[in-house]
Amino acid sequence: MLDFIYYPVSWILWVWHKVFSFVLAPDSGWAWALSVVFLVFTLRAILYKPFVKQVRTTRQMQELQPQIKALQKKYAKDRQRQALEMQKLQKEHGFNPLMGCLPVLAQVPVFLGLFHVLRSFNRTGHGIGQLGLSPELNAQLSNYAFSPEDVQSFLRARIFGAPLASHITAPLSELQAFADFGGVPSKLSIALVAVPLMIIAGIATHFNARASVARQSPEAAANPQAALMNKLALYVFPLGVLVGGPFLMIGILLYWVANNIWTYGQQHLVFGRMAKEEEARKQAKLEQRAQNAPKPGAKPVNTKKKPAAAAESVASEDAESGTASTNGTPSSNGTAPKSAKAGARKSGGQKRNPNRGRPNQKRRR
Repeated sequence: MLDFIYYPVSWILWVWHKVFSFVLAPDSGWAWALSVVFLVFTLRAILYKPFVKQVRTTRQMQELQPQIKALQKKYAKDRQRQALEMQKLQKEHGFNPLMGCLPVLAQVPVFLGLFHVLRSFNRTGHGIGQLGLSPELNAQLSNYAFSPEDVQSFLRARIFGAPLASHITAPLSELQAFADFGGVPSKLSIALVAVPLMIIAGIATHFNARASVARQSPEAAANPQAALMNKLALYVFPLGVLVGGPFLMIGILLYWVANNIWTYGQQHLVFGRMAKEEEARKQAKLEQRAQNAPKPGAKPVNTKKKPAAAAESVASEDAESGTASTNGTPSSNGTAPKSAKAGARKSGGQKRNPNRGRPNQKRRR
């Protein structure tokens, strides 16, 4: 049913096992363990760009929280209008909520695929999804991309005496599948490997969640839903690893540890780069503001003039450049100047009516 997930996961695991087989023995438990670890690294490298977009989407969501709350308050009684305005706001800012979930959603099928592929190396169990095969038949069947020889190699592979496909709560009937390939492992040898991996995975999950919560804005942390998710990530999820660890195969615990190690390093790398980008933007704004600011000691010049001030300046210039006759002083021939208000003659020789235009002025007023 989910072969489109199982085959790609098994092929990636097969490739990495062949790579490490050149350095280590093909039946080495460390070769198979490193194959699982680098399967995780391959997946996370593919999802690196979506992870960066997820972080930017989360940051953008935090920045839009005040506007989102304003829309929710404004259209509290109109859910349809509220949804439309929210979509409009997201579209204006290029916000895509799906990018915040894509990396997590992509890891879920890989986790399920790896769990199924690793469990299919030992199909002697009788639980849900198990086939209940005999140890002899199980060793003669292929496992997706792995041949029967690869299956037998995996059954021989052990880390400190514990097979990768074993778990603490495995019944004795399942452990019989390893009888012809190094003997039946003891529960103590499995626990000595699984318990430290469980503790490391739980601690790594907690510190990853703490690093993520520490980078949240105060507005986002004050959100009740965000506060609930933060508590789940900080305490419930790490506790879930410890509680569910006895039921998980050692290979799955290795997957969990490797995934948390990658997440911790990737978070510091991505958030460090984003912090540098924000600092560079702030520095650029400060430099631009410093360039536009007046120099020390210089008087700011206002280039905008009001119309009244402009008219007064023009009138003062005309007054300064006027002749002696317009200033009211006698002309050179001794005659008194004629006032314009007294009724100056037009160029055609007609006398100008001093009251002309006054009704229009009164009407305009």
